[in-house]
Amino acid sequence: MRISTTIFLTDETVTPVRLARELEQRGFGGLYLPEHTHIPVSRRTPYPMGGELPREYGRTLDPFVALGQAAAVTERLTLGTGITLVAQHDPIDLAKQAATLDHLSGGRFTLGVGYGWNVEEAADHGVEWSTRRDRVRDRMALMRALWADEPTGYAGTSGSVQASEAHPKPFQRPRGPVNGPRTLIGGGAGPKLFAHIAEYADGWLPIGGGGLTESLPKLRAAWEEAGRDPKSLQVVPYAVLPSPGKLAHYAELGIEEVVLQLPPADEPEVLRTLDAYAAYL
Repeated sequence: MRISTTIFLTDETVTPVRLARELEQRGFGGLYLPEHTHIPVSRRTPYPMGGELPREYGRTLDPFVALGQAAAVTERLTLGTGITLVAQHDPIDLAKQAATLDHLSGGRFTLGVGYGWNVEEAADHGVEWSTRRDRVRDRMALMRALWADEPTGYAGTSGSVQASEAHPKPFQRPRGPVNGPRTLIGGGAGPKLFAHIAEYADGWLPIGGGGLTESLPKLRAAWEEAGRDPKSLQVVPYAVLPSPGKLAHYAELGIEEVVLQLPPADEPEVLRTLDAYAAYL
């Protein structure tokens, strides 16, 4: 099982360059970074985990810029977003960012896709909350058109693009109906999420990694109903606080990668945590 990590990198934490080097030197598999453009101080949306919203949510680095730094100082470490709030992006710009990062890293990029939880943040981006999932689906289709080998146009409900020269192309090659970087969708288990995963992704990022015993058969059924190769489905438990029993359970379920949560802390604390997590490698 490959052991990757995620962290809220901020202007107060360990730097992307130092963290990426330390991860690769220790033999970790990957680094995933979350995204929030801003946190409105008038926010009324409750924090999903309960209690006060942690400080790091309003201080996150741009994940694409930070991962670009990480790519430049590593050779094997995979690099991902966990997650990108696709509905809040211009899809033409996002397609270029993702393709460039995948190209420059030699195919090491994973686009983690999410729908978000902060209504006020999304509203500032002009996102209608009730339709954000369909907006993400539509924008991913537009991005796949730009990633296609031949100039391909797309006309959707939330955006369109003419058939265009759009380079660089992602390094990773098409897999069934999916082209572009490896794509994993985060979110709670349910029929709509699983249908979207089967339609335009490589797999699922279940946050926290709980409830997989009950959820995996339903996801696999949706995957196979969509005509996808059963062996190609990827499920990557995300932001996990590890224990030997938990990782053994994932292995029994056939999980091949798990993403462990690092503290949003300064360099000494993060490195101590990496040393502790190295026991799971």
